[in-house]
Amino acid sequence: MQKTLSEKSLAVIKKMQQNELTESVIYENIAKFAKGEENKKTLLRLSAEEKAHYEIWKNYTGIEMKPQKGKIAKYTAIARILGFTFAVKLMEKGEGVAQDIYEQLTQEVPESKDIKKQEEEHEQSLLQMLDEERLQYVGSMVLGLNDALVELAGSLAGFTFALQNTRLVALSGLIVGISATFSMASSEFLAAKSEGRSDALKSCSYTGIAYLVTVILLILPYMLFDVNQYIPALVTMLLIIVAIIAGFTYYTSVAKDQPFKSRFLEMALISIGVAVISFGVGLLAKKFLGVDI
Repeated sequence: MQKTLSEKSLAVIKKMQQNELTESVIYENIAKFAKGEENKKTLLRLSAEEKAHYEIWKNYTGIEMKPQKGKIAKYTAIARILGFTFAVKLMEKGEGVAQDIYEQLTQEVPESKDIKKQEEEHEQSLLQMLDEERLQYVGSMVLGLNDALVELAGSLAGFTFALQNTRLVALSGLIVGISATFSMASSEFLAAKSEGRSDALKSCSYTGIAYLVTVILLILPYMLFDVNQYIPALVTMLLIIVAIIAGFTYYTSVAKDQPFKSRFLEMALISIGVAVISFGVGLLAKKFLGVDI
């Protein structure tokens, strides 16, 4: 170090130094199982960049550090389950130094501002180069997810008060859901084929899987609650809808750099709105048709 740093600035630099080393190892680990040679090369470049930044900060601290094993295990697992693009972008979003603390650091280490700027610009350009298959089919997954949420949520809400029996609702929902899964997947396949796309089968698979998983999650409360507890089952189903929308919207907002709040509110309002309307239809149908099960 060329000059003595305050304890607070030194602590910040140590934190940044360890983060750089840890992220270097994470990128290297993910590169081992990421698909596509270009993706592997990009991840290894990111790893080398982080290691170089680690060396820069080590010049100020004079300390050799070890990477954080817990953080490495966490993001490596996320990359395997949810994809490497989501994992690395989530990791980059989660890091950073509080602005007021960083301002103090730049006063003592002026070059840190340039280092940080160059690092962010270069990392962003490299992250944009990542090309993960599953993100190419987000549109297909949104189609399956959104259609299942709107259609099945409405059906289940209507069945709930028309039948007032959780097992009958589950059975009805399962029949409707599985039929709709095949219908939606085949429609996506035919649409892709008509557009001359060579990935029609893969596209319809993503749509069908997203639809089927949503069907299972929405029917689950009606299988878990007692036969007469159709109201708690309905409430739980609505909460699951909100959770699914929040989770998927957050995933796409991170992986594809899209706004979270507006997309979440739009999907949630549509799905819950349809469920409420169908709920009323179920009540009216039971009353005016005189059906009592």
